[in-house]
Amino acid sequence: MASASSHPLAFVGNNPIGKAISDAAASFQERRAKLGLSNPGTVEGLAKEVQRDVLLNNYMFTGLRADLTKAFSLSPLFQVSHAFALGERSNPYTFAALYGTNKVFLQGNIDNDGQLSTRANWRWSPSLVSKTQFQVGTGGQDMAQLESEYTGNDFTLNVKALNPSYLEGGLTGILVGQYMQAVTPRLALGLEAMWQRQALSQPPDAALAYCGKYRAEDWLATAQISANGGINTTYWKKLSDKVQAGVDMTLTLAPGAGGMMGGPMTKEGVTTFGAKYDFRMSTFRAQLDSKGRLGCLLEKRVAGPVMMTIGADVDHATQSARLGLGISIETGGEELQEQQEMLGAQPTPNIPF
Repeated sequence: MASASSHPLAFVGNNPIGKAISDAAASFQERRAKLGLSNPGTVEGLAKEVQRDVLLNNYMFTGLRADLTKAFSLSPLFQVSHAFALGERSNPYTFAALYGTNKVFLQGNIDNDGQLSTRANWRWSPSLVSKTQFQVGTGGQDMAQLESEYTGNDFTLNVKALNPSYLEGGLTGILVGQYMQAVTPRLALGLEAMWQRQALSQPPDAALAYCGKYRAEDWLATAQISANGGINTTYWKKLSDKVQAGVDMTLTLAPGAGGMMGGPMTKEGVTTFGAKYDFRMSTFRAQLDSKGRLGCLLEKRVAGPVMMTIGADVDHATQSARLGLGISIETGGEELQEQQEMLGAQPTPNIPF
């Protein structure tokens, strides 16, 4: 058994009470290690297998898009990109630069309207990463976010502040704390606490949300209950090495007529079914929701550096349709190929994205 002097709680002293506390903590850690628990991920990434990978939420776009990326180095990673777009809610031009090493990740974007977005992450240790995001523009949508995330063997703790300020003589902004803990090798439970105050003249609001995740060998189920009573559940299934499927169900509750709490509640829900197929040179995604909206997206690698993307979305309820066509070109040049050959089997940088 670990001695009191070698345990982190050794500062309590060598008295009998201090030794008892240290021994109890050491025994608890030993029993915890024997459970074989693994890190459960984050609360934000609770349903990433469905919402970020299978479904089209992060991939669908409208109109025309062209991305040109030039990589100058692999270790450290450094690249710049030019994005051109013509469509709904798209900036005509955006320039971006990215730099990353094992400890630092820096990214900056600026569009044709002069809006600047930056992201800077710093890895203090293998378990602790701090992240910052800033957005400054002419449209009055300035934003600042500070975040720190600690990844333990069987838990993840995340704390963030959105637009925090003391300039008015008190704290305003949004504070969020998230904790995800593995309970068994398959089950993990999480908690999210949020505090917000838009102005000192308004009272602060606080809310709690609860979530859980169960992972089997080839399927995954998640559930999340928000503070206002809304429920989100997902189910992900790996059908084969190349085929994945997922279901996302969301139910929201709101006050009924008059907006009075305690009165009749209005319910609104949507269920989305999706599938993802990985071929040798392409990826196809398709989804259908309970409101009659059908979408599909095909990513096809035409050549080594050229990727074509075609997306379509049809809403049968409103009789509307959207279509997107994009092309992405990644260039590296001969110098980058030489770096790849020199690196060989060396591990790639563990960039704190």
